[in-house]
Amino acid sequence: MGGGVRRIVLDESVLFGCEDPNGKDSLLPAAEYLLRKLRHSTIPTASLLQGVAVQYSFDCFVLDESSTIDALNEIQLAWGDIGGSILYLVSDNNDDLLLKLRTHGWLLVILRSTGQESKDDVDGGPASEDSSMFYINKLEELPLTICRLNKKDISNDVVTVGYIMKPSREEDFSKRGAFPMYPSQNGLIFMPLTFALPISSQLQEVDVVLHKATDEIMSIKLNSSSELSNRITYTRGMLELGMYMEHHPDFCLIDPFNNIDPVVDRLKIQQILLGLEDINRPGCCRIRGPYFLKVDNFNELNLIQRLSEAKLSLPSIVKPQVACGVADAHSMAIVFRVEDYKDLSVPLPAVIQEYVDHSSTLFKFYVLGEKVFYAVKKSTPNAGTLKKLCEKNELKPLIFDSLKSLPTGKENQNVNDQSIDIKLVTDAASWLRRVLDLTIFGFDVVIQEGSGDHVIVDVNYLPSFKEVPDNMAIPAFWDAIKEKFESRKKKQAINSDQQFVDH
Repeated sequence: MGGGVRRIVLDESVLFGCEDPNGKDSLLPAAEYLLRKLRHSTIPTASLLQGVAVQYSFDCFVLDESSTIDALNEIQLAWGDIGGSILYLVSDNNDDLLLKLRTHGWLLVILRSTGQESKDDVDGGPASEDSSMFYINKLEELPLTICRLNKKDISNDVVTVGYIMKPSREEDFSKRGAFPMYPSQNGLIFMPLTFALPISSQLQEVDVVLHKATDEIMSIKLNSSSELSNRITYTRGMLELGMYMEHHPDFCLIDPFNNIDPVVDRLKIQQILLGLEDINRPGCCRIRGPYFLKVDNFNELNLIQRLSEAKLSLPSIVKPQVACGVADAHSMAIVFRVEDYKDLSVPLPAVIQEYVDHSSTLFKFYVLGEKVFYAVKKSTPNAGTLKKLCEKNELKPLIFDSLKSLPTGKENQNVNDQSIDIKLVTDAASWLRRVLDLTIFGFDVVIQEGSGDHVIVDVNYLPSFKEVPDNMAIPAFWDAIKEKFESRKKKQAINSDQQFVDH
């Protein structure tokens, strides 16, 4: 592919605002947002300020106002033949520089001064008849402008993917090159969506939306009989996205909110895992979910009987029914004595789950479209070892946060990849993909000592798959998104043809 925006130069006039208490110019919040997006955009970027260039790993050039044209020529010479355009971002309060830049043949994006916003030229619109000049009202509009230019100049076959997730998660993906603003090897451009701009206008520029909606959950109520989707309260921005999807049902969303609901509810996912029995075969290893029991009250009188009926013995692991999106979703406990269920400090409703002796070995599986990857990690000790570790605390419940560290055992010293039935788990991955109708998800498998049962103990949506090498994971990630888009487009074409025949 050739053409499009291949280099970006940021003028200092767009990055800094008023002085801070120390008398230094402070970086604008919107500038920090933009710099983070450009840092891993795969489009080399330059700053005219050394401090910014060093902090964000940009190139650095000095623009001498007494010889601006010479300086611009030096920048172009340093970058050489880039096979596309250089984009210069500048504010509209530097008339002399604007005049010189207009005659230099670069793409010019002009940030309007505060109070000068125009409704006629928003979101990177061209300036009058000059197709090389574009006005924006906010710095957050630059990624949208870049993606629009790249799709227009390179190929209309390029698929633009709008994405939204919390900053820390986005950073994890971005620094691995997952979100390029210049087309990937299979023709994807990634555009960050932001609630600082109207979502509807941004969605008109993209073909697909990739999201981690669970990052935008405000609250979940499990005390009603309604569907979980009606009990989840999202942020205002995510609600706006949901409303847009309701009015544009043919839009490609990875993945629909309703498809993600089971992964938010540990009880629901446990009930779904019961269906794994359909793929088990006589004489082979068995794959299943753990034995489980939902509880609304740890003090109920018949709890011991219910535990026995659910095939649950001690120790057991207790988890909140809500799996993610709220502060205490990862507050769990391992219980060693039945009397310690009473007044247990795990949020209710909860799911009591079988604790599987698994040689301290956890297999993390990642499903990216039709491709399946896995990694092996150390895990918690077997029950006997865990009891010895907790004896000094009189075997009181072990309270922990599953996102933080837990004791790991040494039992896995003799365990290797050969102990897992890859075909069985791959079949289970395909089954889960069909049942959940998810494009990218992960699940954890442990192998029970003695029985050899493969037990799926957790399922999650859009994991980071950071244990998989980038050169394998990122292309598979792109392929999963492209295949989902093309599959949906094909289905829409078939439905359209069928409607034409029916009429």
